[in-house]
Order: sequence, then C-alpha cells, then structure tokens
Amino acid sequence: MKKALIIVGSILLAIVLVVGSYFAYVFIAFHRLGDMILTPAGEAEFKTVETQTTYTLLSYNIGFGAYESDYGFFMDGGKESRAWSKERLDANLKKIAELLDQNEDFCFVQEVDIGSTRSYKLDERDYLTPSFEGYSNVFAQNYDSPYLFYPVTCPHGASKSGIMTFSKAEITAAERVELPIESGVSKLLDLDRCYSKSRVQVANGKELVLYNFHLSAYTSDGTIANEQLKKMIADMESEYQKGNYCIAAGDFNKDILGNSSDYFGKSDKEYTWAQPIPEGTFDETHISLFAPLDEENPVPSCRNADSAYHEGQYVVTIDGFMVTDNVTVKTTEVIDTGFAYSDHNPVKMEFSLND
Repeated sequence: MKKALIIVGSILLAIVLVVGSYFAYVFIAFHRLGDMILTPAGEAEFKTVETQTTYTLLSYNIGFGAYESDYGFFMDGGKESRAWSKERLDANLKKIAELLDQNEDFCFVQEVDIGSTRSYKLDERDYLTPSFEGYSNVFAQNYDSPYLFYPVTCPHGASKSGIMTFSKAEITAAERVELPIESGVSKLLDLDRCYSKSRVQVANGKELVLYNFHLSAYTSDGTIANEQLKKMIADMESEYQKGNYCIAAGDFNKDILGNSSDYFGKSDKEYTWAQPIPEGTFDETHISLFAPLDEENPVPSCRNADSAYHEGQYVVTIDGFMVTDNVTVKTTEVIDTGFAYSDHNPVKMEFSLND
C-alpha cells in the first residue's frame, strides 16, 4: 500500500512539475516587440498623392487564411485551432490574393501570419505581395507569442502575425507603434498589439499618414481596446495639428454601428465581446468615424466563428475607417463575400484630400 501511494504521489508530483514548468515558460517567453522603425519595400507607381482627387482604400482582416465559411475557431466557441490543412490554407490564401488584386490605391491587411503553428509556418506575405506590383508595402508584426499547448489534442501553438500596408504612392517612412495591453493572464490570450503608421507625400508639401490596426479582441471587458483607440486618435490629432492628412482603417473589435443587431437581426447566440465605442470618444478632436453601412442592404463585416457560417449566426460590423477633417469621405461599403475566405468581409472607402 505504501509503495502504491509513493508511485501515485510521484506521478502527481511529475504532473505538477510539468504543468508548472509550462506556465513558467509561457510567462517567461512572453515579450513585447515595442516601438520600431519599419523599412518600406516595393516600387510604388507614383511619388505623391494629389488633393481633390478620388482614391480608394480597401481594408481586410484575412483571419490568417484559415477562416473558410465552414471554419469555427476554438477561441470564438468553435472547435478548430489551426487551418483545416496546409493544402486548404494554400488554396484559400490564393483566393484571398485574387480578391485583393482589384487595383485599389491603398490596401490594409490584418492577421497576416509569417511563421505560426496554426498556419503551418507559411509566410503569408508571399501570397499577398504578388497582387500588388507597383505598390510600396510595409509589414508590422503585431505579436510573437509563446507556444500555446491548447487544445491539448491539437495545440494552437506559437503565433507570429502582423498587419500589412500597400500603397500605390511611395511610402517614405513607417513605424510600428506599441499599444497598451491587459496585464496578468489575459495578455497571454490577447498577445501583443500595435498599429503601423506609414507616411506618403502630398503634392502640396504635406503628408498623408496611414494607420493600419487590429485592436484587442480576447480581453476581460473590452476596456483595453478603448485605451488603444484613444492612443491612436491622439496620434492622429497630433498629426492633423501639424497640417497632415490622416486615415486609419482596420479591425476595431468594436461594434462601430453601435448596435449591429438593429441592422442584421438577433442571432441564435448572443455575444458581448463587440462593445460599442464609448460616447464622447471623438469629442474635442478633428477626427470622424466612418462605419460602412448600406441601410437598404446592410452587410456585416464580421461573423462570430463559433461554427460554420449559417443563417442566424452572430454578425457585426467591426471594420471601418477614421479620418481627419481635411479628408472628404465619398463612399464606404462592405464587400459581401459571404465570409467565403475569412470571418471578415473587406471594407472599402472612396476619399479625397482637401486643399
């Protein structure tokens, strides 16, 4: 009996040591990338942008290429932790690249993996860049996470992912700007966060400053995304006060319509992760939010990937635009792909810069 207890105790002790060592590894390996200067690549079609000229900008969170219409992600309530297979991921990324090859003047892409377990270590930039011949491009790594050994049967693994900006006008300078994140265990789920800031010359001697972002999603109550948004707005306001034009586009992870269910109907399951942007966020600024919406034919920009896409699934608009007062927004829209390639639909804006 004593021998049996010793054996059981030894097994339990070994399990505790293994689990404890793993959690120690996760906390020790966690790190933030910080602010950094980015190096633009590619050959742009033109040097400057003009005022009083209409340009287009497309923004698309590609969901690391995994979120086909039949995909459900474990952190959203689904079962999958990785893309279905390397072959299906390859095929889906090629379809995404074809979709993005629409000759827009600017294109912002979020959740581009560059060596993640979940996407079979593919560098997804290699799929996107060929669609943008004649563009400058900048990549900013959003996070570099330690190995997540969950779900146990098929661990999510380590993740390296970022945001990519393409511009027909030459990007003369760019930087990665670190955003605040939650502390404690929550930071291990939401990972690091940043926005990229790219500069383009305007013919009148000013600059067009482009902000590409993907704000926090898996947080305790959504307040950290509010702080992230405030930091970016303050940056844009500072650039506006210098006389520059500012445009931000990306994934807010906020219900930017305020109450998307008013437009898309109640879902079969309700979720609270997409909170509205707090009232007063844009008060005393020269910045406006533009949420893409056709009230006669409303199309959501995101679905909750708790299962395959289906009628009645929770949908919401969390992708959109912010501009300073010296930018005129002419149209905005959500491009309806039926969530065929991602849990997001692309959003598009037509704009011009004022004299």
